[in-house]
Amino acid sequence: QVQLVESGGGLVQAGGSLRLSCAASGSGFSFNAMGWYRQAPGKQREVVAAITSGGSTNYADFVKGRFTISIDNAKNTVYLQMNSLKPEDTAVYYCNAVVRQAVRVYSHWGQGTQVTVSS
Repeated sequence: QVQLVESGGGLVQAGGSLRLSCAASGSGFSFNAMGWYRQAPGKQREVVAAITSGGSTNYADFVKGRFTISIDNAKNTVYLQMNSLKPEDTAVYYCNAVVRQAVRVYSHWGQGTQVTVSS
């Protein structure tokens, strides 16, 4: 069983920065990829950024140039550095991990962390 624990959310003024962390715990797994998603009230969950175990990254257009995803494989932790935050970035941010356990691939979700950007 893999567990994901997010931290780093909070309230920040527009133009400010936050760094989200997602630590994975468990045994007998390896990462294929990890990512951050977000869901604002009344909207569908959307992908924000993703990173493979090899370090390849992808970003949603609305965060390119502002957010950076990184991974510390030794700590099984993925980070999302969010700069130049806008009120429209307000959402619950969820960590996702695609892991391989034995011969199967599973997707795991964290519990979410609230990010609120005030104008």
